[in-house]
Amino acid sequence: MTDAIQNSLSGADQPGPPEEARHDETAGRYLIAGVPRAHAEQTAQDVITDLLAHPYDCVDIVCVLDAREHLVGVMALAELLALPRDTRIGSVAHTGFPRVHTGTDQERVASLALHHKLSAMPVIDARGRLLGVVPATALLHILRREHVEDIHHFAGITRENLRAREAIEEPPLRRLRHRLPWLLLGLLGSVLATFIVARFEGALALHPAIAFFVPGLVYLADAIGTQTEAVAVRGLSLSHTRLSALVGGEMRTGLLIGVVLGGLTFPGVWLVFGDVHLALAVAGALVAAGCIATTIGLLLPWLLERLGSDPAYGSGPLATIIQDLLSLLTYFVIVSAVVL
Repeated sequence: MTDAIQNSLSGADQPGPPEEARHDETAGRYLIAGVPRAHAEQTAQDVITDLLAHPYDCVDIVCVLDAREHLVGVMALAELLALPRDTRIGSVAHTGFPRVHTGTDQERVASLALHHKLSAMPVIDARGRLLGVVPATALLHILRREHVEDIHHFAGITRENLRAREAIEEPPLRRLRHRLPWLLLGLLGSVLATFIVARFEGALALHPAIAFFVPGLVYLADAIGTQTEAVAVRGLSLSHTRLSALVGGEMRTGLLIGVVLGGLTFPGVWLVFGDVHLALAVAGALVAAGCIATTIGLLLPWLLERLGSDPAYGSGPLATIIQDLLSLLTYFVIVSAVVL
């Protein structure tokens, strides 16, 4: 394994790379050139003999090349060893495989490797010639880094550099700089929520019981949205399903969740407060909140990804603000139409 890969996988015990290198989150950062190369006309015996005769930095896969050194296929080592020794590699190598360039984002590299069940990802140049691979150890490292980064984004911690991943160990002022921006946005959202509640002051004065259900409604909307965000943030990068199918599935899921929660709530509210209209309003608001929360939880990360931002920024405080405001507004609109 090369020194660059060793440093990138070593953790806190090794000196960190230069500041500009820490911002490089591409396939080129993890590239290993010393990998088995075989030509299409070689037999399995020829390739195995070559493997035994030369040391390699990574033997996760064997890369099959044509006469011009263009990458035309890949094969796992276990598959190679199971072949009859006189089999020509070019006739059995996998040709429907992904390949990336040195500038490809590391998260996409890991996503493609998972989707195509590759233990290493081939890296080529602009002419299709093999440069090397991103090995399995690097793919695991990438997945862990992206996972930790997403957890921080869920909590509303922004990223100025890769040190943000160690947020719990940072000085207080740096932690403040990472966390405060989204929380300021949350403060603005709380002001807007206050205006929404104040707008329906008359309804609250006539029926004080309306206010009793606001905390529960907001909590459930946030919980439903958080579940969707947890699936969407990583699923958007790993899934190859059409967006319309994802949105449709989440909306139906949200509707079902809302119907179940509303159905459970309706008889309880009616029994305790003796007001069937209030019970209908609360149940209807829960149904609407389920649909709203799942839709926002999926579409907001997708929109930010389309705009070139990490989809994880669409979770946490930002999505919570939007879900809270829409849930409150929907609840009071339904109450005004059904109860008053």
